[in-house]
Amino acid sequence: MATLTRRVAILVFISLASATIVIRPPAPDVNSCPGYKATYIEETSSGLTAELQLAGTACNIYGRDLATLKLQATYDSKSRIHVKITDTEEKRYQIPEEAFPRPHSEATGSAKSSDITFTYTTFPFGFTITRRSTGEKLFDTTGDTLVFESQYLRLKTSLPTDPNIYGLGEHTDSFRLPNVNHTRTLWSRDSYGIPQKSNLYGNHPIYLDHRESGTHGVLLLNSNGMDIKLKTVNGQSSLEYNVIGGILDLYFFAGPEPVAVAKQYAEVAGLPTMMPYWGLGFHQCRYGYRDWIDLAEVIANHSIAEIPLETMWTDIDYMYNRWVFTLDPERFPLDKVREIIDYLHEHGQHYIAMVDPAIAYQDYPTFNRGKQDGIFLKEADGSIHKGVVWPGVTAFPDWFHPNTSPFWVGEFVEFFSADAGVDIDGVWIDMNEPASFCNYPCNDPEADAIEQKMPPQRLPVRGPPRIIPGFPGTGKPTASVHSAERRVRKRQKGGSIDLISPLYAITNDAPLGLSDRTAHTDIVHYGGLSEYDTHNLYGAMMSYTTYEAMLARRPGLRPLIITRSTFAGAGKRVGKWLGDNMSQWDQYRWSISGMLGFASIYQMPMVGSDVCGFGGNTTETLCARWASLGAFNPFFRNHNGDTSIPQEFYRWPLVASSARKSIDIRYRLLDYIYTAMYHQSIDGTPLLNPLFFKYPKDTNTYSIDAQFIYGNALLVSPVIKENSTSVEVYLPKDTLYDFHTGKKIKGGGMNMTLTNIPFDEIPLHIIGGNILPFRSSSAYTTTELRTRPFTIVIALDECGEASGSLYIDDGVSIQQEAVIDVMMEYKSGKLSIKGKFGFKGEKDGVSVKIEAVKVLGKKRKDGRSGGEEEEEVFEKKVDVELVGNVEIKV
Repeated sequence: MATLTRRVAILVFISLASATIVIRPPAPDVNSCPGYKATYIEETSSGLTAELQLAGTACNIYGRDLATLKLQATYDSKSRIHVKITDTEEKRYQIPEEAFPRPHSEATGSAKSSDITFTYTTFPFGFTITRRSTGEKLFDTTGDTLVFESQYLRLKTSLPTDPNIYGLGEHTDSFRLPNVNHTRTLWSRDSYGIPQKSNLYGNHPIYLDHRESGTHGVLLLNSNGMDIKLKTVNGQSSLEYNVIGGILDLYFFAGPEPVAVAKQYAEVAGLPTMMPYWGLGFHQCRYGYRDWIDLAEVIANHSIAEIPLETMWTDIDYMYNRWVFTLDPERFPLDKVREIIDYLHEHGQHYIAMVDPAIAYQDYPTFNRGKQDGIFLKEADGSIHKGVVWPGVTAFPDWFHPNTSPFWVGEFVEFFSADAGVDIDGVWIDMNEPASFCNYPCNDPEADAIEQKMPPQRLPVRGPPRIIPGFPGTGKPTASVHSAERRVRKRQKGGSIDLISPLYAITNDAPLGLSDRTAHTDIVHYGGLSEYDTHNLYGAMMSYTTYEAMLARRPGLRPLIITRSTFAGAGKRVGKWLGDNMSQWDQYRWSISGMLGFASIYQMPMVGSDVCGFGGNTTETLCARWASLGAFNPFFRNHNGDTSIPQEFYRWPLVASSARKSIDIRYRLLDYIYTAMYHQSIDGTPLLNPLFFKYPKDTNTYSIDAQFIYGNALLVSPVIKENSTSVEVYLPKDTLYDFHTGKKIKGGGMNMTLTNIPFDEIPLHIIGGNILPFRSSSAYTTTELRTRPFTIVIALDECGEASGSLYIDDGVSIQQEAVIDVMMEYKSGKLSIKGKFGFKGEKDGVSVKIEAVKVLGKKRKDGRSGGEEEEEVFEKKVDVELVGNVEIKV
């Protein structure tokens, strides 16, 4: 029996899709609809309310036109306006509070003094958001018909010609979105290969509109499926929402700087969770580790190759028949798994395992408890809704059911018990769109599972392994194991709306409609919520419940959770990897814009791609380049699939060299990036920045998405062409320093070509005017790294000044007893460090000592000419503990 892998499953799906021809009828003319008239208008100092009445005969193009609507416009704050258009009684679906908590503070803005203003026309109703300081229209629906039907909402705004629009993820399109006949579809989908111009795993209906005059943001808080169309016709650009349910719930953010918009969005969506320090280390995974022997080999090989390994991961391979909350007792017996985890912990390393939402429809404890608690999605007749995923026939938890959280927490506490189970340090949640392999209508999931050979056949159990360094139990025969299934099963603990095919069909790349290869959209969740309305929230709701589960088993410690499917606001609890990409040069390049979207716009800074690619076979040069780029992803993990060649960094000399060099840089900079992550967690300042965030007036930066700024001071410019040793980069008008040599470079606001770049290096520049805290040397683990003293690197601007910050805490606790949180400033030849001091680091051997200060661009006297000349790097040795305010003359 052949093994059916992820890749094969997708190929089967593609072949089915290619045989399906979808013929779409001509789209009705929405502008023929009558629109609405504003009546009963009541204005206050902080906003207005009105009734909107249908202004003519209903057109009913994709459903039934609502005769009356309610309009609310509120000046939430000086920089934010909230516009809400609903049915008059507000009975239509709105995103539940548990999925997206709203900011409920009283409105503090004023119609007379807000940075942006709301104006309207009564007939036909339209509204405009305007920047007060310039009179510029930022969002303008006048002249375009508002359509509000039972299963279709349409709202259109005009845009400047050739607009700079960013966001509306998740996607792999260019960071600056195309604006000619481009559609961004939001509908969660298992999207192997992450193709461009397609709906992917998650949904973030927020966009930034950047102009030379300023930046603003727009959030449509709606979880229904939607097409957002960017068009330019006869030189006129527009953005049009086409939504298949819910309400129009819009937040407008005034900016006017890009970073200000990011921070204002965080006030609504929530600030991102602070990750543990160790989470910024290097992670290794692969789908297809055959057994515990493979894990031990990989761990030992990293050590032998001297490539730092912080965290070892396992995909679903560890499970018995892919049943969640089980171990394969023959390939991953509990004693061997615990031995591996103990080894990692004893060496300052960590372990993470995957958990999927789909639970095997089998007679085993997890399924039986879930069934007893009634937590699974159900059909109209009360039977459990079934899909087909890796275990075969599966059931899906209903995250809105009040019993689901206690159930999920209980499974985590028992199976991942630190004392008797799999003692994970973090968790990886996948397939949570939710994904199913069963094509709609999936009338016979049992037969479908057999046809697709789910669960996949496993390779035979191996005999005793060779002696693996560090694992004393290897080299000996293992005890025979009988009846794996018996062992696993033994673990006991005591009308009128068309929810399947609405008339308006969004551009969903699942060929058989909204319910294809996922939970069916006519399923009703606990409390009456339909999957049709809440589909895009499934992954986020799983994330929030998993966060509570991790807190229950590791009280007081920051959970590290990486998810695949996300919705706006998910960064409050989890990080994100960019999904099942391919080992291709274009996808290596696309990963940059994907990462920038999540980190700088969607407030999910813990983000990164599968380094070297998940699907297909990587090459030595691609993997070498990607290892260097991956070191500047906040989330840095090598991961690939079981049909691909193994791609651990140590398998090629060039890749191993690239990994060692790039991890060395990353680790020396880890406190710098940890500080940046901390700042994003407290006020939303992005950890990663596209160039226009720092240079908003420089029009040359608006479309750049192959370079980015790591933190606020390090310009990263990877080589992006296949097998090339040169790259064309943009150097903004600023003072820059070569990262490796400290040589000063005067950026001219133009492109230049860097040449002779080895495959194991990446071009880096420090932006002048910044102070960066470096650890003086790297280490094999982040625990060891924190024992290293600091070198403070000062990169001077043209005025001979610089500033920066440093944050240090215990690295793991949600509530900190003591921290170091300081500002560093260099002026007139003196470095001053002021702020909070309290964290000593003595308990864990963490160093808070500065042993050197380096100044880049410092001028010194030239005795021969009597003038001054640049000294590229000036270093002064010091011996300073960060226990109070510091002043160092350099």
